[in-house]
Amino acid sequence: MKNQQSNSRRTFLRNLGASASALSLPLLGYADNQFVQNETSGLYSLLTDPNGEPLGQPGRKLGIALVGLGYYSKNLLAPALQETKNCRLAGIVTGTPAKADEWMKKYNIPKENVYDYKTFDRIADNKDVDVIYVVLPNSMHEEFVVRAAQAGKHVICEKPMAITPKACQNMIDACKKANKQLAIGYRLHYEPFTKEVMRLGQEKVFGPIKFVESSDGFRIGDPTQWRMKKAMAGGGPLMDVGIYAVQGARYVTGEEPVSVTAQFSPKTEPEKFKEVEETMFWQFQFPSGAVSNSTTSYTAGVERLYASCEKGWFELSPAFGYGPLKGRTSKGPIEQPVVNHQAMHMDGVCSDLLAGKQLPDHVTGEEGKRDVTLLQAIYRAAETGKKINLRG
Repeated sequence: MKNQQSNSRRTFLRNLGASASALSLPLLGYADNQFVQNETSGLYSLLTDPNGEPLGQPGRKLGIALVGLGYYSKNLLAPALQETKNCRLAGIVTGTPAKADEWMKKYNIPKENVYDYKTFDRIADNKDVDVIYVVLPNSMHEEFVVRAAQAGKHVICEKPMAITPKACQNMIDACKKANKQLAIGYRLHYEPFTKEVMRLGQEKVFGPIKFVESSDGFRIGDPTQWRMKKAMAGGGPLMDVGIYAVQGARYVTGEEPVSVTAQFSPKTEPEKFKEVEETMFWQFQFPSGAVSNSTTSYTAGVERLYASCEKGWFELSPAFGYGPLKGRTSKGPIEQPVVNHQAMHMDGVCSDLLAGKQLPDHVTGEEGKRDVTLLQAIYRAAETGKKINLRG
């Protein structure tokens, strides 16, 4: 959760009901037709969700419950859910009664769709809620994703997915056991400028990539917030906005790095950064020979994704914030529509849900685990001063 303004911040529907899960049926366009055809008999049947409700109807929206009502939920997710076409705000989970009252009034949320962290598991009985979106401090992601899956709900979890790869695997396993899908909050994978630089890089429009600069940082405020506590955040800016830089280098090249070196900067404000890093740098090497250099920081602003290629270059700057993003290439500006990132992300996930599709690999729990594994490798490289081999 990136939260600069408050100074604090790649499946879903395995269980579509008996008719869809028992048969490998091709889905017709859900916006226009709510039936699936049996490949053997040629007969059509109504597609329903696990509650027996029809899917694919015009106007059908999945109910999302937000777990955690901090800045990101309040100022970005909830407003975005007023613009979405495939999902709606159906419930909330908060430990603060005053917040519950405020949200109930503002968004017309019925009392029976409001939970605290102790009563959360009762959400299993709530048919209004299809998807649970976990928007909590990093250390709490594992617990609530597992509980959400055990409650029989699909899950979106904010990035980073968790603090350790082991926790990520526990989350993946819980969702698989419950026959539910898990998505990570990679909003930029649905954002037009980002999708365009993915295309430019992966399709080698300007030839093979030689060098990538992918950096993200900002000056953080309140030193008492959870992001400054290692037990809750897992680290400092690398675990917060640094993940965008890791993602940027990966999705522009379309490759997984084979090695990493990294360095911590000296702390210029040691009293403020007692538990977490202040600024750090890392370098990836990729199988193609491309290299990347990255910076993340809680004391200085930087937000750029730049790729130098054999026959030109392209960049986004700003590259990772909530928008509008801006881009250009060696041939001119990148022209793409400006969108609400959170609305596009949730609509994209829920569109696949409604259509009975597996989510694309790059927004699933497996993708989240890959990122967390890389984040931990970056820390090891900085702590040891050695190049870390990422193969195998």
